[in-house]
Amino acid sequence: MGRGATKGMSAIVPLAEALDPGDYGGKAVQLGVAIRCGLPVPPGCAVSVAGVAAIAAGDGNPVAELVSLLGADAVVAVRSSAVGEDSGVASFAGAHLSVLGVRGIDGVAGAVRDVHASGQAAGALAYRDRMALAEAADMAVVVQCLVDATVAGVMFTRNPVSGADELVIEASWGLGEAVVSGLVTPDHFVLDRGGNLRGSQPGEKDVALHYGPWGVQEQPVPADLVERLCLDAAELGRLYRLALSCDTAFGSREHDIEFAFCGAALSLLQRRPITRG
Repeated sequence: MGRGATKGMSAIVPLAEALDPGDYGGKAVQLGVAIRCGLPVPPGCAVSVAGVAAIAAGDGNPVAELVSLLGADAVVAVRSSAVGEDSGVASFAGAHLSVLGVRGIDGVAGAVRDVHASGQAAGALAYRDRMALAEAADMAVVVQCLVDATVAGVMFTRNPVSGADELVIEASWGLGEAVVSGLVTPDHFVLDRGGNLRGSQPGEKDVALHYGPWGVQEQPVPADLVERLCLDAAELGRLYRLALSCDTAFGSREHDIEFAFCGAALSLLQRRPITRG
């Protein structure tokens, strides 16, 4: 019996019950750890490798179950959680697809199929070859309720360029996809290991991504906010405490975290080890 078809394993489980990275992929399993440790992860489900393959082959039953679990009117993000993804060796950041602002059975089914197909995209295959990984991607997915962020970004708990023992945060207005896709030049913050601000540099955040009536849309940012820092001292303090909570949850001090603020509410969207490759 191959990966994703473990005896007794459900095709769809709440994220908190995603335990086996061979079935549900690293991203789902790490979010499950975070939920069980009380971290602020948006509600969602993990779809196993076998479940994704069934949906890609046209089986509508897993999709109907998924929409039923999350709610028929839920607006969700569908993200890759391939086996081997988000490990300390390989991240696949930007190589596998994320689809934001999805609703309904047809929308979720199409998004899962698109994420499944991204495992065979040229960029993903080239990355697998460079990392000496198997050519075929065992693709699971994470489906989470979408956080329509006012501010979002990424936080590294070790400098990803220099390796310095410090926290590096990059953030912008709206959904974090604007940061990870390079749509904007984000604000840049550096904190020391005590949580003290060592430096900040405003970016050029002239557009933001938000969910609207026609899905996720690019919107202009008001002129007075383009170069205004999007995180204040209180929010930076909350991100620092989130990093400390991840230290406890994962038994490590090295995290690559995607986060979102929706007003005052802070969410942990993804967590992976800082990848060496």
